[in-house]
Amino acid sequence: MVINKELLAARKKVAEKRPEFIRQESWRYDRLAVNWRKPKGKDNKMRKQKAGVPAIVKVGYRGPKAARGLHPSGYTDNVVHNVAELAKLDPKKDAARIGRTVGKKKRIEIIAKATQLGVKVLNAGKLAPKKEEAKEKET
Repeated sequence: MVINKELLAARKKVAEKRPEFIRQESWRYDRLAVNWRKPKGKDNKMRKQKAGVPAIVKVGYRGPKAARGLHPSGYTDNVVHNVAELAKLDPKKDAARIGRTVGKKKRIEIIAKATQLGVKVLNAGKLAPKKEEAKEKET
């Protein structure tokens, strides 16, 4: 189920026009990775934004403010470390992501409470109860 379809569509529309930002001279030398590095240097053509060189990262390429931080499912992404933090979330617009430092015992508790509250857990993994099991426990 995808929510906030309009926001996701607006973000996708902006992202389609955004160029692929690459590191300068990465196409020339194999030792340089393609991942972005800010061009520095006195006479750097990329930093000066000369014609014919790739675009640099600028604030104008940013996505819509309302769509920032949304998970591809349309929910807002919230890191949760315990059951009390889970209770603060709104199941209609918020989704929980269990923190990486949370152990297995507490992770199982959080997932169980999330299914009761109807909150979506983004990284439940194999510990997530199947839909049939959840229905059996409710009845």
